Amino acid sequence: MMMSGDRRRFIQQFAAGAALLAAGQALTAQRGQAQGTIPRRPFGKTGVQVSIIGIGGYHLGSAKSDVEAVRIIHAAMDAGVNFLDNAWEYHDGLSEERMGKALRGGRRQQAFLMSKVCTHGRDRKVAMGQLEDSLRRLGTDYLDLWQVHEVIYDNDPDLHFAPGGVIEALEQAKKQGKVRYVGFTGHKDPAIHLKMLEKGYPFDACQLPLNCFDASFRSFEQQVLPRLNALGIAAIGMKSFGGSGEMLKKGLLSPVDALRYTMSLPVATTVSGIESPVILEQNLRVARGFVPFDQKKLAAMRSKYATLAADGRFELYKTSKKYDGPPGREQHGFPPDKELAS
Repeated sequence: MMMSGDRRRFIQQFAAGAALLAAGQALTAQRGQAQGTIPRRPFGKTGVQVSIIGIGGYHLGSAKSDVEAVRIIHAAMDAGVNFLDNAWEYHDGLSEERMGKALRGGRRQQAFLMSKVCTHGRDRKVAMGQLEDSLRRLGTDYLDLWQVHEVIYDNDPDLHFAPGGVIEALEQAKKQGKVRYVGFTGHKDPAIHLKMLEKGYPFDACQLPLNCFDASFRSFEQQVLPRLNALGIAAIGMKSFGGSGEMLKKGLLSPVDALRYTMSLPVATTVSGIESPVILEQNLRVARGFVPFDQKKLAAMRSKYATLAADGRFELYKTSKKYDGPPGREQHGFPPDKELAS
C-alpha cells in the first residue's frame, strides 16, 4: 500500500524523485571534474546537500585511540565530508563519545550528524532514553538524522509501528526539536525494507547494503532502491565491501572498484567504515573529483560477479580456502584485475 493510496500522488513522487536524482548525479560530475573536491548530492526531498561519502561510526570505535579517531574525523571534514554515521550501541557508546569529541569547537555546525536508535522491538520510552544518551555522548542538542537501527526480522516492522513503539519516538523527537529527519536501516532481506515502506510512514531516509554482489541475490539495489527513489526518500548506501570485507580479502575485486560501484548508484551518500588514516586517504582519493561509473560499467560488474552471488554461493566461497564452486570461474575472470578500467 502506497503512502497516500493515490496513484496520481505516487506518479508525482516518482517524477520528483527522478528529477532530484538526475540533478544530483549531474552535480556530482560537474563539481568533481571542475573542482577536484568531494561532491555533494541532494538528501532526498529535504533540501539538504550531503557529501557523497560518509564516515561510518562503528569503525571509529576500532581506531587505536580517541586521538586517532578524532584525527580521522577532522581530516575527513577538512576534505569536505559532512555526513557522519553512528548508532547508540556501537562499541557500548564509545563511537558516539569519540565523534562527540571530534565535533567540539564549532565543528558540529559543519556536520550532518546521524545516529540510530537501537530498541530492537522495544518501546518508545526505551527509544527516548537512548536518544538522550546519544545527544549527551555526541555533545549536541539535536540530530540531523535519527534512524531505527537493524530492521532485520520479519516481525520488526509490526513491532516498530505498534502502539507505543519506536515510530512514536521518532514523532516525539521531531516535535521536541531533537531530531530533524528520520529513517530506518537494515541489511538482511529487501522484503523487510519493503514491508517498512508499505506502512506509509513519511521516512526521510533509508540505509541499505549496496554492492556488486547484492545486485544479483535478494537485491536491495534491484528491489528497494527504485522504490526509495520514487518516493524521494534519501538512500544511504552501506556495506560496499560486503560488510566483513570478504570479497576484498579473497581478491575478488579492489577496494576502489567496490566503493566506486556503490557510489555510482542513485544514492545520496555511501557510508564507509574508516578506522585508520590509511583507509581514510584511500576513500578520499575515490571521492575527490568523483565521476560515477556509467551504466555499461555497472552492468559489466554485476555480470562479472553474478556466478558467485546468484544463489548465495558467495557464502560458500567465503568459508572455503579455495574456490570449489560451480564451473565458469574462468569465463568470469576470477580473480579479477586489481582495478577494472574506467
